[in-house]
Amino acid sequence: MRVAQISEFGGIQALRLEEVVEPSPGPGEVLIKVTAVGLNFFDTLSLRNKYQVTPKLPYSPGAEIAGTIGAVGEDVTGVNRGQRVVAFIGGNGCREKLITSASKVVPIPDGVSDEAAAGISIAYGTALHGLKDRGDLKPGETLAVLGAGGGAGLAAVEIGKLIGARVIAVASSKEKLALARKHGADDGLNYEDEDLKTRLKDLTQSKGVDVLYDIVGGGHAEPSLRAMAWEGRYLVLGFASGTIPRIPLNLVLLKGCSLVGVFWTAFVERNPERHRANMIMLLDWCKGGRIVPHVHARFPLAETAKALQLIEDRKVTGKVIVNPQR
Repeated sequence: MRVAQISEFGGIQALRLEEVVEPSPGPGEVLIKVTAVGLNFFDTLSLRNKYQVTPKLPYSPGAEIAGTIGAVGEDVTGVNRGQRVVAFIGGNGCREKLITSASKVVPIPDGVSDEAAAGISIAYGTALHGLKDRGDLKPGETLAVLGAGGGAGLAAVEIGKLIGARVIAVASSKEKLALARKHGADDGLNYEDEDLKTRLKDLTQSKGVDVLYDIVGGGHAEPSLRAMAWEGRYLVLGFASGTIPRIPLNLVLLKGCSLVGVFWTAFVERNPERHRANMIMLLDWCKGGRIVPHVHARFPLAETAKALQLIEDRKVTGKVIVNPQR
């Protein structure tokens, strides 16, 4: 079977399309014929060994997949051969077939495509966990989303609106802000043209932001923190800017606000049943059209490097999908 993988940490340029032996499921495992893989920015970091966890080589990008169960191992219950499923597997997804624990798969309901399901796990799973479980976002509160034009940001915009918040999309271009508005954002802020702190204050009538969803970090962190409301919650999700900010803690004191870490992958490992419940909720919302994963582009397996380059060059709005069967 075919797999797009690296044998050394050389970045996207080190990716090769190779033939490997098809695996067989062991006890408690399932074999999945992979039809869709959702790619993320951290995949580009993993290929250079710049992410939090060092992957074992050889390594294939792609941490969230959808497909059809082709075989089941011993002691597997609750899923069947031929069933469509989605799973967060952490990596090694860009291949025609793979093995994973049966406990990780969640059935895809009728009416939800494999591509949509593959784009839900990380972006929407993180948004729901961050806003509901960690941020305690309430109806009527104001949510600001930094990096609102990408897949992760758009998911937070949609989830925030479903919870009942007023959503301010923060992005770097009018095109990204227009897309965020299509996904439910009430207001838009271009941080390339406008002062972040001042504009967030203006949009909240000087009250400040109740919940801030930050996947960007860097130089945007401090002005965002200065625009927080009293007892606001600043959610730290990542550092897509490439820079981890240094936060003046006196601002946290003066605002009476909280800095809250949102580490979704650790949540999945530590609370698998809560994660599963969140996934079932998200898939049900997708079936009902309440969330709509935006697919920016689709690529065959042989063009995985091209797909990742698009992400690394920050030319993506929404999700990039690899179809391993193509």
